[in-house]
Amino acid sequence: MRESPREESAGANPDVLHDLRRESLVRPPDWRNPSPAERYDLVVLGAGTAGLVAAAGAAGLGARVALVERGFMGGDCLNHGCVPSKALLASARHAAEARRADRYGVRVAEVEVDFGAVMERMRRIRADLAVHDSASRFRDLGVDVFLGEGRFDGRDAVEVGGARLSFRRALVATGGTPLVPPVPGLVEAGFLTNETVFDLETLPTRLAVVGGGPVGCELAQAFARFGTAVTLVERLARILPNDEADAAVLLADALAGEGILVLTGHDLERVERSGPVRTVFLQGPAGPVRVDVDLILVAVGRRPVVAGIGLEAAGIRHDPDRGVLVDDRLRTTNRAVYAAGDVAGRHRFTHVADAEARIVLRNALFPGRRKASALHVPWCTFTDPEVARVGHSSESAARAGIAVDSFTRPLARVDRFVVEGEEGGFARVHVRRGSDEIVGATVVGSHAGELIGVVALAMRAGAGLGTLADTVFPYPTRSEALRGAANEWQRSRLTPMVRRLFEGWFRLRR
Repeated sequence: MRESPREESAGANPDVLHDLRRESLVRPPDWRNPSPAERYDLVVLGAGTAGLVAAAGAAGLGARVALVERGFMGGDCLNHGCVPSKALLASARHAAEARRADRYGVRVAEVEVDFGAVMERMRRIRADLAVHDSASRFRDLGVDVFLGEGRFDGRDAVEVGGARLSFRRALVATGGTPLVPPVPGLVEAGFLTNETVFDLETLPTRLAVVGGGPVGCELAQAFARFGTAVTLVERLARILPNDEADAAVLLADALAGEGILVLTGHDLERVERSGPVRTVFLQGPAGPVRVDVDLILVAVGRRPVVAGIGLEAAGIRHDPDRGVLVDDRLRTTNRAVYAAGDVAGRHRFTHVADAEARIVLRNALFPGRRKASALHVPWCTFTDPEVARVGHSSESAARAGIAVDSFTRPLARVDRFVVEGEEGGFARVHVRRGSDEIVGATVVGSHAGELIGVVALAMRAGAGLGTLADTVFPYPTRSEALRGAANEWQRSRLTPMVRRLFEGWFRLRR
């Protein structure tokens, strides 16, 4: 058999080799779908995080499981999301640390980024990790893996490649796809999304990033650190609109300090192209703005994948923007079918898809009554500084009518951050007013994503801020930032009346 042009070039191109290796695992070209069982305990539509967790978990419990995927197994996280983006961010971080090494008394020669090597490393890591999501691994776990277009064929069956998969329960886990705004000229000019940006082989000289959410901020900073002139455009008044306002200000200042032009409150009106140059026309608070770039990266959100999978035939209500409609137990309007992950999730994160899949396992296969609303969902924007949050921010608590007291420890008062030269951030915990019940927290700084997990655990366990105050943290570590916020709460309890009572006690003891 004659090799394809891509395979013929693989010997001289490690990038092609890595991608072929990944694809051979998550979409084997010679894969043969199995003969379907008479009836499955669970049929999963979509092999992203939610689908993979549910399929592996159900099979491990002894259920008969079928997994259907029309694209690459591993979903967005492996192929276009968490894995490749964090590999790029790691390279960008090392470049930035080398450039600022002189702050620590370390002299480094001029830093040069080899973008080709950066992308080759990313592709290699992605291929290395693909084995965990591979078709053969799930077959070995006891899952019937069907590769092809799957769609519901009635209320209790899915059709794929001419085979009919009858089920007792099913899970819709088809994920999401990048949202593309209807901007005149954008499609004609050409643009990147998270599904195509990791295919780049040449570093762009000038890049416009449209969208100031987590993906836009992360990739804007990464490309700036590689040497690209980056313009970050956000139509709202600030970046990271779902996080604390002063956290967003700190990050915006950090991005601007690295040479990124941050344009908030700017609407993208149209795009024009002349040869290799794309011109972005914006309307901002001070009037029109024109920016010439080589490439445009669109990162304005995601849209759930609900079209073409036969939801109507199964009696499953859905919305093109909200996705599959589910109750708190993640059941759809077809009580035999559940949905999890980006196709139905309020929080579209990999770790939430994982958690929701576990809820589905309990509720769909057993008489479980687990509720998605009981989850305490942390998230993190992996910029420098990182911005991490769990539960309410001060703004969202106010919108929900929850009165809170907030306790903040600036990182400039945490010794480990000081000696690391990372003082520009804070740890803030919100408690229900008059108590130590934690309702939310935000951490801005190095390793914030690791620290926020401590608060998420405390919330899940019902431990209050007083418990954090009484917990011994190793010194000197970044985790002392959380204890510092807890100590602020302790001090707030020392009211003038309490102090007078203590003074009286000590007088009696003398």
